Amino acid sequence: MSDQQWYKALDGQQIGPLSEADLAEDIRNGDAGESTLVYTAGMANWTALGDVPRLRAHLPEEVRAGLPVPAGRAAHEIDYRIEGVEMQYVEIELDPGESAVAEAGGMMYMHTGIAMETVFGDGSREQTGFMNKLLGAGKRLLTGESLFMTVFTNNARGKERVAFAAPYAGKILPMDLSQLGGEIICQKDAFLCAAKGVSIGIAFQKKIGVGLFGGEGFIMQRLQGDGLSFLHAGGTVNQMDLEPGETLRVDTGCLVALQPSVTYDIQWVGGVKSALFGGEGLFFANLTGPGQVWLQSLPLSRLADRIYKAAPQTGGRRQGEGSVLDHALGIGNLIDGK
Repeated sequence: MSDQQWYKALDGQQIGPLSEADLAEDIRNGDAGESTLVYTAGMANWTALGDVPRLRAHLPEEVRAGLPVPAGRAAHEIDYRIEGVEMQYVEIELDPGESAVAEAGGMMYMHTGIAMETVFGDGSREQTGFMNKLLGAGKRLLTGESLFMTVFTNNARGKERVAFAAPYAGKILPMDLSQLGGEIICQKDAFLCAAKGVSIGIAFQKKIGVGLFGGEGFIMQRLQGDGLSFLHAGGTVNQMDLEPGETLRVDTGCLVALQPSVTYDIQWVGGVKSALFGGEGLFFANLTGPGQVWLQSLPLSRLADRIYKAAPQTGGRRQGEGSVLDHALGIGNLIDGK
């Protein structure tokens, strides 16, 4: 079972945190039922236990039979596999008529039965009317992304596959929005691809400190829906589940994604000496639970900065290369044009 933490309401009191196993035991003991209100990080509101698919499965069969059948996903249901270690790609298997959406230029390969179409906007749903399409495209423009996205649709009679590659070394993160409260907020360049039906919008940061110094500006990407989406993070990924009131300070560039229940604020590092010579920047991101956050060990900006500083054209030094003559006579620099 998942280690996700839950809360239940009993006689107007909040009880928790509880694991899924704890709730299953409460159901067996009669301390919880289909009408018990439960909550977990990422949910917008307290919800009846019988309306939560993963908890509903623990109810007795005769109870489940009397409950309304839960609505299916609005987004297309896709299968996938992630290949690779340092440089990963995700291969998505589409049934006939199913589609996936991705950033322009992210496709690695696709089978012949896949049709590719560039659309104006986020491609999450069929948008009619010029103004609706313009609004969807405008949201993407505000996040610094292209006005267009690409929709990949299986027009064949059998299953077909399409793959999308990560842009640099790191990990691809599968995010099932139906298990995350229907919404996730991520940095602007983290989105890789998703099942059609997932909306890729914008999330304004209301606090001016976050907007000016948060590393991602006033705007981050908001993924909404009930389908699978895939994010990319640099280096190694650390997924953390923050308790209510628990605060974590992180480098602003290391934040990949967070649930909307997590409060995101900016804090001055403190002390002029630490700010100027500490090498960690002037501000930290303060993340306060409850909710899940995803952190990356190697932000692209940090990687690019190291490459730039090491480039001979910018004054970088060649270290650990060549022979004694290379260092003594500067032959390596001559080859580099210096």
